[in-house]
Parts: sequence; structure tokens; C-alpha cells
Amino acid sequence: MSSPNEQNPTGRNRLPVASLAITAVVLVAIVVGAVALWRSDRSGDSGSGLPAQFDYDLNAYKTIDPALFIARQTSQIPLSIQEPRSLATGPDDRIYVVGDRAIAIFNSDGTPRANIALNTPGHCLAVAARSDSPERLFVGMREHIELLAADGTLESAWPTLGDKALITSIALAEPAGQSDIFVADAGNRVVLRLDRTGKLLGRIGRRDQRRHIPGLIIPSPYCDVAVSPDGLLRVANTGAHHIEAYTFDGDYEQPLTWGKASLKIAGFCGCCNPANFALLPDGRFITAEKGIPRVKIYTADGQFQGVVAGPETLAPTATITEETREEHRLSVVDVAADSHGRVLVLDPATRQVRIFKLDSKSSEKSP
Repeated sequence: MSSPNEQNPTGRNRLPVASLAITAVVLVAIVVGAVALWRSDRSGDSGSGLPAQFDYDLNAYKTIDPALFIARQTSQIPLSIQEPRSLATGPDDRIYVVGDRAIAIFNSDGTPRANIALNTPGHCLAVAARSDSPERLFVGMREHIELLAADGTLESAWPTLGDKALITSIALAEPAGQSDIFVADAGNRVVLRLDRTGKLLGRIGRRDQRRHIPGLIIPSPYCDVAVSPDGLLRVANTGAHHIEAYTFDGDYEQPLTWGKASLKIAGFCGCCNPANFALLPDGRFITAEKGIPRVKIYTADGQFQGVVAGPETLAPTATITEETREEHRLSVVDVAADSHGRVLVLDPATRQVRIFKLDSKSSEKSP
């Protein structure tokens, strides 16, 4: 048996050519990844910085079978807000849209009701509609919440959630008869439970092996929350392509989690979807996807029922692509529902709210 030096007379520490090649490839990959991370924009304003070869074309999936549509558009509300971001409903089915430095309020029939000026750009909002207290608006700015009276008077500005915070959704526990407020912070990948004064009561969605909580995966600046009629908090874990269920104390209700990654219509495609969702009065879900803009209906337990609107309506002339980490080419729709079960879709590309009526038998459909 020969010694190592006999096999390698130039020295024992010399690496084989194959090992050197592998090491070089790994180093190049690390450098490319570092450059991509440095160039990426977590706020979603200027793209990931990755070259075109990191995009993939989704136009083949743009067409949806007409038999899957279960709603028709009945009206639309034009908006003067240049960059509408979020949509909500309130008392008497009033419609609220926030964006730029303003909130536009409409009656249920779409007639303008009021405009409220904001000091800083609003990202999302929720409307308190309790019968035992005046109407109030909880408005999410980038890193803090402002509480406004119904006429727009600023009642209080809550403390900042930090430089990394990005507030993307606010949900009130009124459907469950409680006064808690839940705030989705996509920047810190957590949902905060607050009281009506802004005091922190707990954090929901952080990875915790002891409590069997997998943790939120939020690759892009979208994370939506809502309180369902069963008294649970629902959270869009976009990177996992799930809508998850939690108790108000933050316990993960894994059996009630649903959703899957798929290019097929019943699933959620792209890096991170659904970007937004809302609940119908009967507990069914309205979901909104980015990349391929689709609004769909699911049963309360997550069974796909049908489509409200697709790319033909929401992005008829756009080239649909999904970037590796964040989607920047298409505006992302938001959704809401009113007490009559109408589906409201905020279409930022055309700056309007589209109002849809579901088929009378849509609740019976489940492919």
C-alpha cells in the first residue's frame, strides 16, 4: 500500500482539481447571493435587483376556465387616490379606501361621503363599529397606528413599532365580542395583539418549537389578518401559502390551517400568497393573489369554490411575472366583504373599487 506522499509527491495538502472546482462554484454562488441581498429592497418599492433570468413567466396560467367564475361585477367606484393601498367596510356597509395621505369614504351604493387627510401615507385601516362606542378608524402607517374619530380628528398616535416595522393589516376582535386589536407587522414577521390603548398584550406567529408554532414566513411586504366568526385569528402565512388559525393567546390551531402551493387554480402560486384575504359573513374566505392577480372564494374549511375575478379583469394587458423574492410589476389587489355578502375588490391598477355579487348557489359549489 503506497503512502500519501507517494500518491501525491508534491505535498499532502494539495486539493484534487474536482474539489477546487466545487469550491470555486460555491464561492461564486455566495458572492452572487450577497450581491442580490444587498441590492434587494424589502419595502417592495424598487424591485429585488436580480437580473431577468431570475424571473419566470406565468402568462401560460393567465387564462381561467369560464366555468369556474361564480360572481359578476355589478358596479365600480372610481378613486381619486393615486396609490390606493387598502380597503375596509364599516357601519351601514360604508366603504373605506386608504392610500397616499388620505382616506376616501363612500356609502354602500358608491356615492362619495367624505375625505380625510392624513399627515403621513396610510398603509391599511380597520373600522370600529361597536354599538356601545362611537365609530373610530384605526389607521396603520408604516410603523405606527393612529386612532381617528369618524370625522378624521386625530385622537391619538400610538408609539412606533420600530424601524423594521411594516404594518400591513389591522383586525378588530369585534366579531368575537372582544376589544382586542391585531396588527400584522410584515417587517418583523409577527402579529401583535394590542388593547384599545395600544398596549402590547402578546405576539403571535413567532416560531416556537415548544408550542409547535412553525413561524411566519413573509418574503414580501404583504401579511393579512382577520378575526373569523368562530372567534379565531386567521393569518396569511404567505411564504408557506397558508391561511393559519390562532387563538387570541397565540396557540397554533394546526388542524384548521389550509392552503397549498400550486399553479393550479385551487392553490396559491408564486413566492408568497395569498397576499390579502377577507371573510364573508357566513365564514367563507375571499383571497387575493399577486403575480397572477386572482380573487377566489373558499369555504370556511378551505375548500376551493370558484373565482370572482382574474387577470382578464385585473390585469388584461400586463405581462405577468413573479420575481424570486418580491413581486413588483403588478399592483396588488385588496379585498373586503359587506354585510350582504358582496365582494369588494380594490383594483389599484385602474384606481377603482370593483363590486361583485356572488351567484346565489355559490355557497353550494365545491369542486
